Formats: sequence, structure tokens, C-alpha cells
Amino acid sequence: MNRLFTYLLIAAMVLGIGVGWAANQGLTPEQGKAFAETLSIITDVFLRLIKMIIAPLVFATLVAGIAHMEDAAAVGRVGIKTMGWFITASIVSLSIGLLMVHLLRPGADLSLTLPDAQTAGAAVDASKFTLKDFITHLVPRSIVEAMANNEILQIVVFSIFVGTAVAAIDDKAPAVLALVDQIASIMLKVTGYVMKLAPFAIFAALASTVTTQGLEILGTYAKFVGGFYLSLALLWGLLIGVSVLIVGPRALKLIAAIRQPALLAFSTASSEAAYPRTLEELQKWGVSRRVASFVLPLGYSFNLDGSMMYCTFATLFIAQVYGVELSVGQQITMLLLLMITSKGMAGVPRASLVVIAATLSYFNLPEAGLLLILAVDHLLDMGRSATNVVGNSVAAAVVAKWEDQIEEPVPEPQRS
Repeated sequence: MNRLFTYLLIAAMVLGIGVGWAANQGLTPEQGKAFAETLSIITDVFLRLIKMIIAPLVFATLVAGIAHMEDAAAVGRVGIKTMGWFITASIVSLSIGLLMVHLLRPGADLSLTLPDAQTAGAAVDASKFTLKDFITHLVPRSIVEAMANNEILQIVVFSIFVGTAVAAIDDKAPAVLALVDQIASIMLKVTGYVMKLAPFAIFAALASTVTTQGLEILGTYAKFVGGFYLSLALLWGLLIGVSVLIVGPRALKLIAAIRQPALLAFSTASSEAAYPRTLEELQKWGVSRRVASFVLPLGYSFNLDGSMMYCTFATLFIAQVYGVELSVGQQITMLLLLMITSKGMAGVPRASLVVIAATLSYFNLPEAGLLLILAVDHLLDMGRSATNVVGNSVAAAVVAKWEDQIEEPVPEPQRS
């Protein structure tokens, strides 16, 4: 099924480019604009479907994730060290994405016009980001109002309170926790249904963009994809370097050991698909079962290094495309927002798109920008999925070293 979906995405990209180029060459500018507006029906519906799932998905996954964190607290010292590493890695990943997109500026050459409903001055309302307004805006007057308006930070604050309260109750309010888990499962299934429509949205988005912009848009995509993979390479180098510094030269053998799980994650665009093999290879390398079975599952919810880097890189790419400048304070706010909203999203199909959609909405950036990155999202999902595997493997090795839980490697079974 994954392979078939990949083929459908590739076919949608090729067909979208072909149809867009034919329309660009064969239609007058007015006809081309009308054709693109017709295709926008498909893309507008897809965007509305993504916005539809943001609020319940973030609420359910965050509440469930926090409520189940009792296990991390019970582990005590290991849990604190693990979460400390995850938070640090999250900040580093997000910051590298931010710095690299500023350095490479992959979206600067496109210069799309802001939608009619927005202007360059209104796209990001600076008055919204005074310290007083920002702090008071964090707290929702009504969770119903916050969800209706997709006020992502307000939903996060409410979810943190609810999740913490559930975890603090002696019996953990089993009925409420079961309900939240069920809502999370339902929303994951709904998200899967929405993402099955991605090939249609990709076709419409590419055909519309190429119709109005010409094949020059492909150069922008090349810079975007190339710049992101360069950023991933830097993150890989940093992760490997830190692991060697903490664990020692033996960490290089770990990177070699997880090459097959990383390749599986890359080819399937799913780091979850590589989970069983990653856990097996970590224990073969020497991470104790106690540490590996604790750190790795937690990492799949709280330590998605590649996905977090993509969120900053893609969001600021969209801002560059539309010529919107974000202040330093706004970008720091974005880092904090992304660090929180990206947690607990493991297993969500195209989770990064959902997080980016919420971020665009919060900063009042053009939602149409999501369609630009959607066209090449699968290519980038492959890289960030492999990076998630590497990041979680390094985390497990580092925590095992800190806990003196690195054992002798498990020998390979003799083959007759």
C-alpha cells in the first residue's frame, strides 16, 4: 500500500507538471488564470480538510501523551536525562532549520503575490506580539472559541492543563483517559483518510502553479529540496559528532548498525516502519533492553529531529515566497510553538503538514503556501523519516552511556 501510494504521488507530480506546462504554453494569461482558479477548488477543499483536523488532533494527542507520562516519571533519573536530551535536540534541530533557510533563502526568487485577503503589512500583525498581548493570548477565554478559530497555542495550554490533571489523579481517570485515547485514534484515522487525497491536491497545486508561473517554479523546488537535504546532512554530522564525543568511537559502529532501519524509513517515508528493526539493532550494538525499550518509544513521540527541522525550514520558506518578514521575536515564538505542537504527533500521516498548517494559521501567513510544499513533501518526508531514526538511536546510545547501561554487543548467530 505504501509503495502504491508513493507511485500515485509521483504520478500526480509528473501529471501536474505536464498539464501545467501545456496550459502555460497553450492558454492566454487570462485563460490560464481561470484554469488555475478552477483547480483551486480541489486545493481549497484539501486545505479546509487539514484545518478541520488540527484542533481535535492536537488536543487529543497532547492530552494522551502527557497523561501517559507517568511511566517516564516512574523511571526517575533516566526519564529526566532522556527528556533533557530530547528538549536539547529539539531546539538544535529547529534552530538549524531556521538558520539554514535564512542562509540559503530558497523561496526568495519566487516572490508570489499575497492573496487578495492579505497584504504584506497585514500578513503578520506585529501588534499581536507585544509581551502583554502574547502572554494574555496564551490563555483561552473559551476552549470552544479557541478550537473554532484554530488558536493553536491556546489549545496547547488547555491540553497541558487537562493532561497534567489526568496524570495527577490517583487512578488517572480511566474513563476520561480511555476516551481521549479513543479520540486520538479516531483523529489519526481521519487524518489518514484526508491524506489519501494528497495525490489529487498535489496534481491540482502543481498544475495551477506551473500554469501561472511556468517551469521556472521547478528551480525553486530544486533549491528547496536541495537546501533541506543539506540541512539534514549538517544535523546528521552534528548528531554523529556528539555521539562520538559522549559515547566514544564505538558510536560509529552504531551508525553502521542502523543503516538498514534508516534505509527502510527512507524508502517507506515512515520512521515507525523501522521501529522494530531499530530496537533490535540497538540491543545488538549494546544498549541495554531497559534503556532501549524506554528511550526509543518515547523518542518516537518527543524526538522527531528531522520532522522538527522541516517545520521551521518549510514555514520560513513559505514566508520568503510571499515576501513576509518575521521579526526575531516572532521567529523565537515560532520555535517554541513548533517544539510544543510537534510533540505527541508520532504516527500521524504527514504530521509535519498538520503542524505547519497550524503554524501558518497562528502567524496569519498565506495558507496557500502549504500547497507549494505539498508538491514535494513526499521527497522530503523520506529524508526526515530516516533522520528521525538516526536521532532516536543516538539518543538511546547517549542515555545508555550516561546510565552505564551499554553492554557487550550481542554476537551474530552462526550461519550453517
